[in-house]
Amino acid sequence: MKFYPIFLLFFIVSNSFSQLKTITGKTTYPFWINVPEKESTEKQPVLIFLHGKSLSGTDLNRVRRYGVLRAMDKGRKIPAIVVAPQVAKGNWNPDKVLEVLEYVKKNYNVDESRIYVCGMSLGGYGTLHFAGKYADKITAAVAICGGGNVKDGCKLATIPLWIQHGDKDFIVPMSESEKVVNAIRKCNAKANLIFTIIKGGNHGSVESVFHQDAMYDWLFEQKRE
Repeated sequence: MKFYPIFLLFFIVSNSFSQLKTITGKTTYPFWINVPEKESTEKQPVLIFLHGKSLSGTDLNRVRRYGVLRAMDKGRKIPAIVVAPQVAKGNWNPDKVLEVLEYVKKNYNVDESRIYVCGMSLGGYGTLHFAGKYADKITAAVAICGGGNVKDGCKLATIPLWIQHGDKDFIVPMSESEKVVNAIRKCNAKANLIFTIIKGGNHGSVESVFHQDAMYDWLFEQKRE
């Protein structure tokens, strides 16, 4: 009997993540997906996570090393269909991210008024590039220690956006986020934009954002009419 609690804990943990699986060969980017049990009866929001350069490659397990999937592996429950694609090399392609989203919308019970994107570093750039091209496809986005295209400022101004950057980031300088923020505000001074400077944050430490409630709470409060 003394081994029963250990077995029970293993069962609970295993069951908690039983929904997390990989999908390959269906879209250009292979991806992880986690589907809430109530997806069969209720439309679910979608949260797309775009990883940074260090997680690129052809081994999908790398995508679990930090970010949203890492937070889930550590016990965080996310009330959404979580999608985490992997880019083999180079930059994120907005069209290929859209391909993943369209696949999910076609095959799962999706609430299209609540589609969110977040990313860090290369994934922060990917988030802003995707939102800059397909703002009409998503509800809100969070970009961490990345950057974007200044020319997308007016498109980005049409959705709720939270940009975060550490002021001690020597890999991707904070100016990369600042110039996008300035472009958005120049286009629309009243845009639904939050720019958070993380004091003392370096390029790696800002990953802690994925393990706190604030980002998820803010995202899931946003809903497209």
